[in-house]
Order: sequence, then C-alpha cells, then structure tokens
Amino acid sequence: MSIGEVSLLTNNVIRLSNFYKALLEIDNGSNDSIHQTIISEETMLTVYNDGSLKNNTNQNICLAFTVEDINKEYDKLVELGVEIIEKPTSRPWGAVNMSFYDPDKNIIYLRSFNK
Repeated sequence: MSIGEVSLLTNNVIRLSNFYKALLEIDNGSNDSIHQTIISEETMLTVYNDGSLKNNTNQNICLAFTVEDINKEYDKLVELGVEIIEKPTSRPWGAVNMSFYDPDKNIIYLRSFNK
C-alpha cells in the first residue's frame, strides 16, 4: 500500500493553488475553483473545496518538501511575502530545515541535505 494523494482542503482553491504553483514553479494549466492537481507524479498534491466551511486553523498536518537549494527557496518565499516561522537552520543530522505558513496557515517545511 502507498499514499496516493495528499489533498489540502480549503475555502479558496484558486488562492491556495496559485501559492503552491508559485512555490513549486509548476503551471498545471488550471484555474478551477473547486479542485486542482498541483503535483501528479509520485504522491499527488491536490487542493480541493469539498463544500464544507474550513476554519483555516489546520494544526494536525504539515507538509515537507526536499529541495536542492534551501537559500534560493527562502529568498523566493520572502519575495512572495510568506510568513516565515523559522529561517534555514542547520540540524545535527546533516539537514538544513526551514518552516513557514501557506495562505491557509498550514505549516510547510523545506529541507535540504548535505551531499
């Protein structure tokens, strides 16, 4: 068994999708206000409005992305006006991690590993 999809439930699919398209530098060719697939290889990342009202205080899930150049990604996030939780920080196990909030206040981690 494998995870087939991670879906972010939101009241505003376009706003959240546009954020992830900018973050991941992906153009999915969609402006759908109900459902958009952002990543379709490996495990899918989708943004979806299931019709229920969301409180945008998502505190039980986070996403982590592995990146090649965490400082480049940090600079991009600052340009996007993202609320940074923790700037890139070296960890004892060899990773450099940072965290921030997406527009719905989901906690997102970026990490890179020394090669």
